[in-house]
Amino acid sequence: MTARLRAGLRHEVLDANLTIPQAGLATLTWGNVSGVDREAGVFLIKPSGVPYTDLAPDDLVTVRLSDGKIVDGNLRPSTDTETHRCLYLAFPSIGGITHTHSTHAVAFAQARRDIPVLGTTHADTFNGPIPCTPDLTPDQCTKNYEYNTGQVIVDMLDGDNQRATEVPAALVANHGPFTWATTPRTSLEHAIICEAVADIAINTLALAPTAPPPPHLLARHYTRKHGPDAYYGNPDTTAAPGVVAPGVGAC
Repeated sequence: MTARLRAGLRHEVLDANLTIPQAGLATLTWGNVSGVDREAGVFLIKPSGVPYTDLAPDDLVTVRLSDGKIVDGNLRPSTDTETHRCLYLAFPSIGGITHTHSTHAVAFAQARRDIPVLGTTHADTFNGPIPCTPDLTPDQCTKNYEYNTGQVIVDMLDGDNQRATEVPAALVANHGPFTWATTPRTSLEHAIICEAVADIAINTLALAPTAPPPPHLLARHYTRKHGPDAYYGNPDTTAAPGVVAPGVGAC
């Protein structure tokens, strides 16, 4: 049975997946993007192990949000599907999720360290450190491993949707980053930014092991792009009147 999806969602998810290698976030097939249609009760995700160069719209797999059953598609979904489903169920603000194994973010995950806020580049997107989860327990790895990978993120954030909105990324210890947003494309942009600030942080910590910036400066940069007093960006001429296009740059 073919699921009725929100218009454009399939191409949004496809385009975001195809951008992963273009942005230098993937080796081979390491990475995936999904997008949810909450009204239909399903989400679309990249199939497992399919090279990005071979990926076509009909290859994306439609998965039921309530129980993880495949609704549409001839291929196996990503092995990370249950992690995505767990995050969608926990955080109603999420519309898209990206997972990569980008080098510098994974380095922090393997070191079991948060990515610290060391400057305004980080604060433009993330209102605080990008946190790293505790290790999964033997029981969490033995049973429902992929779902539990999402659950450790949910538990770390105390299931707080506002917290997940203000810092839309997390590192799974010894594994790598998951990022999210209201759309698949923006979740991918958060993955790009996560990798960039991880790279910058490693270089900063090599030069100055303790380099905390002024909190008021960080707050100013976050609030000029987020919240009721935000003033970053200009109206998108392709959007509906009054809708301001989100920006991913720092200036």
